[in-house]
Amino acid sequence: MRKSPSPLSLSLLGLGVFLLVLAPMLVWYVKPRAAVNPVDIDVTAVYEGTGDYFDVEETETLTDRRITVTQRVRGDVADSERSGRAVWDIVTTVDTDGSLPAADPHDALDFATARWVTDRSSNRPVHCCEERPYHEGEAYLKFPFDVQKRPYRWWDSTLGATVTLEYRGKQKVRGYEGYVFEGSVPPTRVGTRQVPGVLVGRERAGQVFAEEWYANHGIRLVVDQPTGRVLFARLGPRQTLRAPGAKEDAVVLLDVEKLTHTPATQEFAVDRAREDSARLRAVGTTVPVGAAAGGVALATAGSVLLLRKRPRES
Repeated sequence: MRKSPSPLSLSLLGLGVFLLVLAPMLVWYVKPRAAVNPVDIDVTAVYEGTGDYFDVEETETLTDRRITVTQRVRGDVADSERSGRAVWDIVTTVDTDGSLPAADPHDALDFATARWVTDRSSNRPVHCCEERPYHEGEAYLKFPFDVQKRPYRWWDSTLGATVTLEYRGKQKVRGYEGYVFEGSVPPTRVGTRQVPGVLVGRERAGQVFAEEWYANHGIRLVVDQPTGRVLFARLGPRQTLRAPGAKEDAVVLLDVEKLTHTPATQEFAVDRAREDSARLRAVGTTVPVGAAAGGVALATAGSVLLLRKRPRES
């Protein structure tokens, strides 16, 4: 008489096969859907540094003053869900001690708004959903997921173009390691601005269209490898005016050699990077490896029990 297989052997075999199927599904299906830019982001980054700025009331450039740049990024969930993209609105203010704290951001030394739209998986720009201004590159507010040791094209909103950032090794931020990328911007004409001629050395002219020039002493970013989150940022913006056709700067509007993320901003970025990286590591490595190992063990045990229960042929 033929014996039926034991429930234990079938259970072990079935569970083992399930885990073996689950392991590649986590890597090929679940992880790519977890590694996407969020749509409900609400993050504020603050930079501080010491430098020079043009005071409109004093009509002169004041030197060695504290400068604070605040950048708030909020996701437009409704537009993101309609488009399938990550739609983020950005408000950036540049303040001095005289304009902080500001009840209205329009009272700041400088105030700008933008809308950044990206493919949620690749982080590439998508030109839709009332994006402003038009932008290009591979990275701006963050890098793509799974950052590589290679140059990246970083969008510089003041320049209105991309800057190539080179990989420079690794660095720890508050005990957490990231990839370092560096670059700079040579003096570049970025536009014109109508100002009194006397301001740029053209005393006989009433109003002139002065040339706006921009440079960056140095860009240094430390980036989380799995998520592309910026853990630390240091910038060196320099904005000046020149008389039409002139070779030298006439007025310094803003010049901060080292404008750096505050400790609170760094701490927030590192904490979020730890959480997000652990989540991606779990669905991409830890759980799949454990599932595969467990699946092999259970399937083997079930098969052994199944074979041992077979009766001998008479």
